[in-house]
Amino acid sequence: MTLLGLLEREPSHGYDLKRDYDSFFSRGKPLPFGQVYATLGRLVRDGKIVIGEVAPGEGPERKRYVITDRGATEFESWLTEPVEAEPNLQTVLFTKVVLALMLDRPAEEYLDTQRAKHLRRMKELTDIRRGDNLVDTMLADHGLFHLEADLHWIDTTIARLDALRKVVKG
Repeated sequence: MTLLGLLEREPSHGYDLKRDYDSFFSRGKPLPFGQVYATLGRLVRDGKIVIGEVAPGEGPERKRYVITDRGATEFESWLTEPVEAEPNLQTVLFTKVVLALMLDRPAEEYLDTQRAKHLRRMKELTDIRRGDNLVDTMLADHGLFHLEADLHWIDTTIARLDALRKVVKG
């Protein structure tokens, strides 16, 4: 959907799409060229984009991709559909806590270790917020708010471990 959105902005070459994706969305995990071109191939196959002008390049021909009405309609539907507000209630962390309690393992130690990992990541995100890039700041804020909620859950869970242990041990 991100590539469709970038193509709705303007027709682009695969290289330009990768550059823009990496600039705004990747944050430490650049999009591999192979994934860009595989996705573009599927979008062409599905009629969501077409190949516009083709220009010779130093290597392979440079194809400019153009979004179709079908692609624009699908992108608009995706863009206007709210993101699911309800978080996934079956998280890995919750599963680990319950299993640790069932197996008489030190769940509180695991939660303390997780808290420390969250705090380290929060420091990294706070450092990013101090930069001049507003996109990075906004993404860091998003991550920080989620980590704060996780920390609150960790603290609440630690306070309830004895009661939870009784429930899961039956």
